[in-house]
Amino acid sequence: MTKIILQLERATNNITFRQIAITMLLLKLIIISYFAYLLIGEVTNGTLSFDSTFFIFLAIGFFAQVVDGALGMAYGVSCTTLLMNFGIPASLASASVHTSEIFTTGISGLSHIKFNNIDKGLFFKIVITGTLGAVLGAYLISDYFDGNIIKPYISAYLILLGSYIIYKGIANKSTKNKTVKKAPLLALVGGFLDTIGGGGWGPIVTSNLLSQGKDPREAIGTVNTAEFFITYFATAIFVFFLGVKHWQIILGLIAGGALAAPIGAYAASRINKRVLFFMVGTLIIITSGYTLYKSVF
Repeated sequence: MTKIILQLERATNNITFRQIAITMLLLKLIIISYFAYLLIGEVTNGTLSFDSTFFIFLAIGFFAQVVDGALGMAYGVSCTTLLMNFGIPASLASASVHTSEIFTTGISGLSHIKFNNIDKGLFFKIVITGTLGAVLGAYLISDYFDGNIIKPYISAYLILLGSYIIYKGIANKSTKNKTVKKAPLLALVGGFLDTIGGGGWGPIVTSNLLSQGKDPREAIGTVNTAEFFITYFATAIFVFFLGVKHWQIILGLIAGGALAAPIGAYAASRINKRVLFFMVGTLIIITSGYTLYKSVF
């Protein structure tokens, strides 16, 4: 594993942020073209309709992305939880959220690059294994697995992790921007649980990076940017097995998230580190506590 990581670092040393941004834009162009094709078919067949649901999810997408862009988590968890409360099955809820996240994380990632919130070395350590984990999780939940089974255990773990992060913020100990240990393995687990549990890439990966002493601004920006690639390829699996459904929910989340993404990235570059630790920890405890409550009762 160490040799693979060293080879990866050497292979990616010459890759620039500009090249990463261009790759993201090209991938987005492909998915936009495909979705435009599907939407034209819906309009032609007269099956595309909109009501107040679109505006409800536009507001939800806006709020969730402001929080996610600023704190590096909560978009998937909050949106998936709400969709399931609307009676949408776990697999379709996860598919809808990941489809919308292609656009929101793309804009958020480009914004983080602009505000210099990225650790390039860490980015390449987490993006490949994170994508592999997400693709595997998307495949299993689409055809074989019920992601609700492991949700309580993930939530309990995150509550403990959130409490530790708050402790670090309150203690206000000076933390150097440390080298993160086992980042590829962490990303593999985070990507897998993200698609299986309908959200969790941010809470799991960002939280662990912060608990290891990573600078909050770089941790949040790097995780958000890597998330674009994770959601992109996970969505490809969802589309293959499940198709694209609930268009007005997806488009509402996309519109709201796209509007909010630059705001969240800007906030992450400005918020005090100690405040970030406290806000991230509190958010993890609230969202994970609610998920645990809903899973048990």
